[in-house]
Formats: sequence, C-alpha cells, structure tokens
Amino acid sequence: MSEPHAPLMSMEQALERLLALAEATPIRGQESVDLADADGRVLAEPMIAGLDLPPWANSAMDGYALRLADWQGEALLVSQRILAGTAPDALQPGTCARIFTGAPIPVGADTVEMQENVSLTDDGRVHFNQPLKVAHNIRPQGQETRTGETLLAAGMRLGPIELGLAASIGLAQLPVRSRPRVAVLSTGDELVEPGRALGAGQIYNSNRYLLVAWLQRLGCEVIDGGILPDDLERTREALGALQDVDLILSTGGVSVGEADFLGIALREAGELALWKLAIKPGKPLTVGEFRGRPVIGLPGNPASTLVTFGLLARPYLLRRLGVQKVSPLGFHVPAGFSWPKPGKRREFLRARLENGRVVPYSNQSSGVLRSAAWAEGLAEVLEGHSLAEGDSLRFIPMSELLG
Repeated sequence: MSEPHAPLMSMEQALERLLALAEATPIRGQESVDLADADGRVLAEPMIAGLDLPPWANSAMDGYALRLADWQGEALLVSQRILAGTAPDALQPGTCARIFTGAPIPVGADTVEMQENVSLTDDGRVHFNQPLKVAHNIRPQGQETRTGETLLAAGMRLGPIELGLAASIGLAQLPVRSRPRVAVLSTGDELVEPGRALGAGQIYNSNRYLLVAWLQRLGCEVIDGGILPDDLERTREALGALQDVDLILSTGGVSVGEADFLGIALREAGELALWKLAIKPGKPLTVGEFRGRPVIGLPGNPASTLVTFGLLARPYLLRRLGVQKVSPLGFHVPAGFSWPKPGKRREFLRARLENGRVVPYSNQSSGVLRSAAWAEGLAEVLEGHSLAEGDSLRFIPMSELLG
C-alpha cells in the first residue's frame, strides 16, 4: 500500500514516473485511415517517400528557359511554351522556351530567367537584360526529398502540415495508432449533470465536459462512466465493470477523507504509483491500477483537474501512443506581478499576457474555472522562489495544453 503520509512528490519526479508507466504499457494497436480522418492521430510507422519531390526539375518562376552555353548575348527565338502539368519537348539548340512556375524544365535547358528581366524584340525574340548563371530559378529533382527517405518518424502526432506532406508524396492513407479507450468517471453525491435542477449542496458536473472534449481532441475514444456515488462497494463494482479500456480517468475522491472512496478502492487494489504532488493546484493526484487497468485519479476542483490533466495525464496518454515530445512548450516572460513569499509547492497560475508581461487572474482558487477561461496560459512559479515585478518566469500557453 502507498503511504498516505509520504512526502510530496516533485513535478519532475511525477512526470518521469508517469512516462515510465506509459512506456511500459504502450498502445500497440493500429489502423489505416484516410488523410481526411488522420488529423490529430499518431503515426504508427515511419512515413517513407515513394518518389522524388519534386519528381522532375521545374521552374521556380514565370520566365524563359535556355541553355546558357547557347547564349552569347543575342536575342533568342521562343521555340515552345511550357505550362505546369504538360510534358515539354527537348529544347531546340539556340532557342529558349516560354515557361511558367512549376512547369518541367525541358531537356537541354539549364537556367531560367524571370520574365521581369527580359524584353521582347519586334520580331518576338527574347532579349536577356542582365548576366545569367547556370541553374538559376530551377528547382532540381529531389530538392525536397529523395525516394526512400524517412519524412516523419513513427510517433509523430499528425496535423495539417504533416497531412499536406503526406499528400505531396501521393499517400491517400496513413497507418496510425488505435484510439485509446478512456473511461471518464466523476465521483461524489454532490454532482448533478447540467440541465437538471440542483438540490441542496449540489453542483453541476463541469469536469466531465472539460475532460471529454479534451480527450476527444487527443484522438481518444471516450467511455462515459457516469457519476459514482459516495459508496465504496458501488465504486468497486463500477471500476470492475470497466474491462475493455486503456485508462480509467476519474475526478474527485482521491484524497484521504473517509468519503474518498475511489482512493480507498485503489489502495485496496495495490500500491499507488503516485500520491500527493508538490504542486498547486493539483496536490492530490493519484495513479494506480485496478485489476490490471491503469487508473489516474485527478483532483475534483476544476482548476486542479485542468492543471493535472494538462501537465501530467496528457503527456502520459501521448507517450503511450509513442509520441516522444509530450511536454508543452513554454517561454520566459517578465512578471507583471510580485510574489514576495516563497511557497513549498510549485504553483501554476492561470494568467494572460498584458503589454508583454504575464498577469495572473485575481482569484486563484482551485474551484474557479472562470480563471482558466479568462487566462491565455499558465504561469509557473517555482517552489522556494519569490518574484519581483519584472523577474522572468515560464509561461505555458493554453494552446500548448489543449492541442
């Protein structure tokens, strides 16, 4: 059993342990999907170029193609007109070809001069107004990639750019990892689904909608586990009924209170991999197993749910899919506030940028989700550190977490 009174675990230790657990239980299934359905999915096999790109040398400009050795400064006759998508004839010696951007370079030509730098004589010949050089304005065959070259490694998360790259080499489908099946559970008698009337002491279940939408953005298949009542036996039954899932993700019920039945059920099942973190909000994040199925228990307060899912559960899920770069990118900006008293836990403040400085929301309570809707990201205040206005601190954009 995990010791409830164990010291708090650092952010770095928690992430390292979570990623190790993820690598020990990879999601190996895969399927082939059309490019139109591959956005956000994770590439299961390397993407290999099956052709040179471009497949043939082509013009980078609208202009005139010629063989430089044939030109002695005289005006040249135009022997053909080459549009993109057409196959040119070999260039006749002593002539030039009218050519357009993307059109194949004719055999015998070795340079292209842009149309702005030429003038036409009265008899339709082309006069080149400045010195020329070989290979000017020509995109050579294979400039971007060569046949057999690896373009994307397995584990790449696919987005619009990657799908465009796949299309450029003629791929209509891609092998991707199977969608993780994630069961989402909420715990607590106080929770009510939106649309129903609130009773005494009840609140609406916001975490479910936060997590379901977030998981779907990550390409997960979400199984709705509903709201668990504050009852130990029914909690055990609900967990046991979730057989065919890759992860059980819960909110609430994971501290040491006598009504935190999810935490009790997990401790009964075995040792916890994570328990109590040195972060704020999000201290009572809990990770364990129930009958062989991984369970991540997020704190119940909405801001705590957001921080712990974004910074810990999201990287865990991506690593199980084979993604290597799983931590969100952040950058350092000056603080638009002071933090005179160092804390014992690392704090992630819901904040936004104003005039080039990071400014936190006025109410940083872990129960205030409105702070995250106002914010543009999380400002990271390290444990044991104070800040004066203007000091540098790390800012993590929400776009890095939610994508």
